[in-house]
Amino acid sequence: MKKIILTIALAFVASVGFSQTEEELKGQIGPKKDSIAAIQGRVDALQGQIAKLPGWKKGAFGTIGANISSFNNWYAQGSPNNSTGNIGVTVNGFANLNQDKYFWRNSGNLNLGWVKFDDKDDPADDDSFRQAADVFTITSLYGRKLSEKLAISGLGEYRSTILDNFNDPGYLDLGVGATWTPVTDLVVVVHPLNYNFVFSSNDAVFESSLGAKIVADYTKKIAAVNFKTNFSMFQSYKSGDLSNFTWINSLGYTLWNGIGLGFEFGLRNNKQEALNYALTGPIPDGTATFDNVDNKLQTYLLFGLNYAF
Repeated sequence: MKKIILTIALAFVASVGFSQTEEELKGQIGPKKDSIAAIQGRVDALQGQIAKLPGWKKGAFGTIGANISSFNNWYAQGSPNNSTGNIGVTVNGFANLNQDKYFWRNSGNLNLGWVKFDDKDDPADDDSFRQAADVFTITSLYGRKLSEKLAISGLGEYRSTILDNFNDPGYLDLGVGATWTPVTDLVVVVHPLNYNFVFSSNDAVFESSLGAKIVADYTKKIAAVNFKTNFSMFQSYKSGDLSNFTWINSLGYTLWNGIGLGFEFGLRNNKQEALNYALTGPIPDGTATFDNVDNKLQTYLLFGLNYAF
């Protein structure tokens, strides 16, 4: 009996001791998290100081998304025998020079995609990969510093496609104005004097014009995360029909040896492109004009593996 009582007592003491130890350990989690946050804050501050040092800063990261499937005798669907594929590639790169009296910031974005749907029971269908996404942008910004955060600047920006109808249309913005850098990784460009050159074989729709250019770019790397958002807008002084904007957001998370997950989402509004598609697309509408065209918001999305250079 004494042995049983002693065993129960020891088990109770061990249980109480374990419970107290667990509570003590949990109580230490909060301070540890605070310490980690403090360390990360100091690291971010040091990275900000490094970014402000004179010299070149270069970097790039990209995303590859792929989805390939094959079905045989899968009768529950309309095409029981088919093979499909979807491949997308994005690359974001930058090369920035920072000096005491001036800066020169250069960046580029490329997004290419291909899709295919091969109905094996239809010998007449197209079984090849077809171009689906095609976005190309390159930007160069030069500024003479008036202060640490304000500069007089000149901007050149070119936007077009690579795989399909290169430079048709193509957009070249050249302008001057001011650049504001409120924090290390954010650049805001306001150029009230900007000319938007539009290159196209369809002169009846696409037209160059004078206007204002606004660009906001935020590029940040925190530990294993690469993030970039770029908003570019042209506001024509001649007509709102000639205005446009593009907003691209890219995110990359590195898991192992530069490989991780990537995500990119883009928005665009361009009435000239909407009208050109209405007039020359798969179902041409001969009555479409700037006044009645359905100018829908253009979007694209890519998710897949990411590689940080």
